[in-house]
Amino acid sequence: MKFQSVKGTRDFYPEMMRVRNWIADAWRRVSLRNGFEEYDAPIFEYLDLFTAKSGPEIAEQLFSFTDRGGRNLAIRPEITPSLARMVAAKVNSLPRPIKWFSVPRLCRAERPQRGRLREFFQWNVDVIGEPSVLADAECIFVLVDFLREVGLTPDDVQVRIGSRPLAVAAITAAGIGETGIDSALAVLDKRPKVDDGQFEKLCEGAGLSSQQIECICEFQDVEDLAELKKIPSLEKAADGIDDLVQLFEYVEAMGAGDYCRIDLRVVRGLAYYTGIVYEVFGEGESLRAVAGGGRYDRLLEVVGGPKVPATGFGMGDVVLEILLEEKGRLPAELRSRALDFFVIDGEDGIFETVLRVSGALRRAGFEADFSYKRQGVGKQLKTANRLGAAKVAIVRADGVSVKDLSSGKQVERTLEAFLADPRGL
Repeated sequence: MKFQSVKGTRDFYPEMMRVRNWIADAWRRVSLRNGFEEYDAPIFEYLDLFTAKSGPEIAEQLFSFTDRGGRNLAIRPEITPSLARMVAAKVNSLPRPIKWFSVPRLCRAERPQRGRLREFFQWNVDVIGEPSVLADAECIFVLVDFLREVGLTPDDVQVRIGSRPLAVAAITAAGIGETGIDSALAVLDKRPKVDDGQFEKLCEGAGLSSQQIECICEFQDVEDLAELKKIPSLEKAADGIDDLVQLFEYVEAMGAGDYCRIDLRVVRGLAYYTGIVYEVFGEGESLRAVAGGGRYDRLLEVVGGPKVPATGFGMGDVVLEILLEEKGRLPAELRSRALDFFVIDGEDGIFETVLRVSGALRRAGFEADFSYKRQGVGKQLKTANRLGAAKVAIVRADGVSVKDLSSGKQVERTLEAFLADPRGL
């Protein structure tokens, strides 16, 4: 029987692992320099934790099982409920604001497609305990800081920013009652993903009249804040407009304004969002959102905690890697292994010295390797080139020949001098 990986999962061969680590290292580097601390949680939780946050229908979208004690558990499809549980358990002892990040492995039981897999990694950044728009602005800045870090420019990606309170105000002004708000938001969330004809059918399916659709679209199609202030139906939502104005002032002051623009079609489908929301899209919109997030001030209450303001975002590795590949932003050196040194025995009976040199180089922090087989120098040089070695150290009884494989420069050194300063040629 021939075994294969499960559909929607990935085998990370070394060349793929280098890309994964490069992305994860950049996530951590950016998080730490922006003042966030790393956390993690179990890969499975009680199923009720996820249904409490997203409703019973979420059970069909995750991998769940019953353990030997009859407990209903689920592999985490996201880490935000775990974050809420952890914070709620120690909310009175944690200094605020709580600025945490995580890079968890997640699983979702859904149909695999381009940019969406059953197993993936996701960067999560959250600020808990701070009600001001400044926390939202900092999260957006962290997003932009990462985009810059990996070489993506404002011409490559844009952070599109909307407002859940303003969307709710527009829906209410269109004559949709409280019981229909969630279904209307779910339909509006799909608008950027479908054409106008499909959107109208979705609206009709949700019970929206053509007049209501026109009213909501007028709001969603606003392209600047000045125009937004002129919409009469939003008079009762002035605070939501003020929040957007303040947000854009903050991100501009922090140097991230060129990546950001208003887009009121962004409402985020999940019901727990309560304020500013945003999504990151690549230029041309050929891919799903690279990242998304917003304010969720009631989530801790859902998991049995107090009412604590919170905001944050998630960025998956699958769409991000596709975008980086399409834009040519993945470093070429990730495609091949890179060694600092490949150590070669240049004559018979010298292998013990090869091991001594290799061990010394490794202890000094260099990436060093050698051949398991005793071969001629020519074959070992081919191996060094195949492994992407920057230099070779050809060991002989009377010293070491150190050669830079890119420039061809070569020098002779005593063994003691080489080990004292391996960097010098």
